[in-house]
Amino acid sequence: MWALRARGNREDVKKGKGAKESTEVKTVSGVVERLLELAVESGALKYGDFTLTSGKKSSYYFDGRLLSLDPEGAHLISQAMLPILRRAGATAVGGPTLGADPIVASIALAGHLAGERFPAFIVRKEAKTHGMGNAIEGALAPGSKVAIIDDTCTTGGSLFHAIEAAEAASCTVVTVVAILDRREGGGDAIREKGYEFVSLLEATPQGTITVTAQA
Repeated sequence: MWALRARGNREDVKKGKGAKESTEVKTVSGVVERLLELAVESGALKYGDFTLTSGKKSSYYFDGRLLSLDPEGAHLISQAMLPILRRAGATAVGGPTLGADPIVASIALAGHLAGERFPAFIVRKEAKTHGMGNAIEGALAPGSKVAIIDDTCTTGGSLFHAIEAAEAASCTVVTVVAILDRREGGGDAIREKGYEFVSLLEATPQGTITVTAQA
């Protein structure tokens, strides 16, 4: 998607639009490259022999919260994701607790500082059993065009849970974004359901983490 938009059509290039979008894509790519460097520096990304919660073996371990709760990491993530939200026409941003919590907050703040408004919301694992019985925390207006965010995408279960909650709140999901796509079927499953799915980083078949082509 990013590559297609960066090229633009001939008419856009004549008007300067293609050049502007190409510059933006290059800038975002640089931001994500620095994010990958920071993931290694901070210990959010480690290579070795690991056993995941599911029992599966992995050649790497990724802790997205070490990135999203790091001052520079929060800034880089928001700067990489804001252009995705703008292109999708999102008017709100949210995702499943706990991974999305710091991400959506940093995006909402970064948008405000840029003179834009992206209200954030958080989707609970289960609706409250008291009070208003909310499944969503935050001021999510019905009819909003939302971006669903998470730190990782494996099978897509948490993202689908957030998508369903947003749609149940009479909102339209216009894009789904993850910091890391583990390439274990979740991203493909989201696309097969008709949603746009974008990641900043992705795992290769060899088990290394790279900057996603569209980033």
